[in-house]
Amino acid sequence: MQKVGSGYITYGEDVDSLVFDWGTVKILSEPQVTEAERFSFGMVVLEPGKGHERHNHPGSEEIIFVMSGEGEQMVDDQPPVKVRPGASIYIPADIYHSTLNTGWEPMRLLVVYAPAGPERILRDIPGCKVISPA
Repeated sequence: MQKVGSGYITYGEDVDSLVFDWGTVKILSEPQVTEAERFSFGMVVLEPGKGHERHNHPGSEEIIFVMSGEGEQMVDDQPPVKVRPGASIYIPADIYHSTLNTGWEPMRLLVVYAPAGPERILRDIPGCKVISPA
């Protein structure tokens, strides 16, 4: 398996961009990139007024950290809660959730999946365009 970058330090330009009509995902650490086994880590950019639909990650927990922008987070089919920079959102395994950018600028998120795996499923979502690094 070929590690990108040094295998320990990865930049966004080192990995595939997973482009959807709602935004872009870059997974910076996963088994295929850094050989990390227990978790994966990446960045998500949600475009204004866009978000990802209600979904879950069977067998994997998720942490979402809001870096910039503002939005609404739904967890476990409860009413959405407003979130802003600095929010850490814990999603237990198997729990349905969704995120919506309600602001006028891109909403930037960091995501962690434990164990790794859900990041690979993103590639199979209809409409996903994979752009490999130059």
